[in-house]
Amino acid sequence: MSQLIDPVPDTQQENSVLCCYVNATSKIQVARITNIANWYFERVVFPGQRLMFEAVPEALLEIHTGMMASAIVSDTIPCDRLSINESNGSKTDIQNNTGTTATAKL
Repeated sequence: MSQLIDPVPDTQQENSVLCCYVNATSKIQVARITNIANWYFERVVFPGQRLMFEAVPEALLEIHTGMMASAIVSDTIPCDRLSINESNGSKTDIQNNTGTTATAKL
């Protein structure tokens, strides 16, 4: 899956993994990766929304939870823990933060 906006840097693209993060809260969050040189990744994730993206396994996804006029870093998740295992070509097993697995059709 290729990203049209802010793709993984060319030097690390062959190592990239498909990741999925789900905002299971009732608050708006900002997902940001800052530890990869020459790459900017930041997305707003609404409550209940699933964010799928490509990243290198060593990337760290920072989750900033929005409060009134501010945001705090509420979690930092290694992207290798968010990686999706592809199976059956068109279906994907997604493991969320609670450890349960859901199958999504891509």
